[in-house]
Amino acid sequence: MSEFATKSASERHARIQAHAAGIGINETYISNLVEVFYSRLRDDRVLGPIYNQNVTDWDAHLARMKNFWSAVALSTGTYSGRPVPTHKKLSGITPAHFTRWLAMFKKTLLDTAPTPEAADYFVERANRIANSLQRAMFAKLAEQT
Repeated sequence: MSEFATKSASERHARIQAHAAGIGINETYISNLVEVFYSRLRDDRVLGPIYNQNVTDWDAHLARMKNFWSAVALSTGTYSGRPVPTHKKLSGITPAHFTRWLAMFKKTLLDTAPTPEAADYFVERANRIANSLQRAMFAKLAEQT
């Protein structure tokens, strides 16, 4: 039985939140992580143009990303978007873009995470999300090779 397996969803959410808090993850850290990371992305020579071309309201995007990572890391239920269709609309995206995004995310975590465990916690989730998005975006490409 996993460490987060419990009798109810509310108990599961509480256990996830307690675990995250124990390794230094809270809403304040998530807000800082998102602000620092997306500032770096906007300035990146490869990813910056993609984001700057597709994000028209950075305040709204950052708020959405804070809700997303809060939902992912703290099981808050604050995000209800649909990332796959949003990412599928982007043109010219390749698996290399995901590799670069993950490397930048990991570097930001190393620079900002309150504990090594917090960095690992986010990296594990970011890798799963990136893999899922790539399967959705590049499934036909993989079938052709």
